[in-house]
Amino acid sequence: MTTVKPFFIKAITPLHVGSGSDLGVVDLPIQRESHTGFPKIEASSLKGAIRSEIYNEKNRDKSNDEIKKEVEEVVEIFGDGNKAGKLGFSDARILFFPVKSVKGVFAYITCPMVLERFQEDINIGSEDLSSQKDEIKISFPNDNECIVFDKSKNSVNNHVILEEYSFKVKENELDNSFKIPEIDKSRLVIVSDDNFTHFVKNSTEVITRIKIGEDGVVDKKAGALFTEEYLPAETVMYALAIGEINKFIDDTSMFLQIGGNTTLGKGICELSISVKKEEKNNGN
Repeated sequence: MTTVKPFFIKAITPLHVGSGSDLGVVDLPIQRESHTGFPKIEASSLKGAIRSEIYNEKNRDKSNDEIKKEVEEVVEIFGDGNKAGKLGFSDARILFFPVKSVKGVFAYITCPMVLERFQEDINIGSEDLSSQKDEIKISFPNDNECIVFDKSKNSVNNHVILEEYSFKVKENELDNSFKIPEIDKSRLVIVSDDNFTHFVKNSTEVITRIKIGEDGVVDKKAGALFTEEYLPAETVMYALAIGEINKFIDDTSMFLQIGGNTTLGKGICELSISVKKEEKNNGN
């Protein structure tokens, strides 16, 4: 049976994986799902970034003959224009989105819809879904409510204030065992699906930039100013690797650059793989 393993992408610096020019308010928006408007990273963009990082890592301090061999191995893993590779990827989906909080600096927000489809996705590939399926048991918060892991982190007088919006903390015992990456769970706030949609559409970073001409100074022509959208640092996404990704990423994590504006320090991410303790002990 094909191995399907979830892995997580945490933005260390703001992340721009663009969808091209747009006629909307933002000139260069990020990639989004058409049916939800949630941010995403296309599988092709993600695969290219991982392939580039693995290729560069393998070729450090190698001779020409060794490099040639490594190129062949990378092609075998990721494929080329003539054949498919042994390792495939899904699109990266949003899991946790950072939002400014009156208390605790910021919170990781998510919503029931995101958590439910996350659990559905990570159950793909289980040999026995009837016995291994994970479920999240939470009640849905109303638009004026939220669910938290730790009241002391982000709540004030039993309310959490995100941006300019206040949410009453709803009592709920959230199962602490469901699979999420290593983040500060005390910052986790679950809001309604509609509120989450509002935040991921309106609380991204939008930066105004200036086009530089060939002479190295500001281009004074019309359109020299343009806006560019970024996912903020601390955003957490997840994707599925189809194949033995553990063989190519040591210590279950790696740092890589995804998306545009490499020379501006954008798109630096930490990629981490969910590995069971017994897998580590067996050296797999």
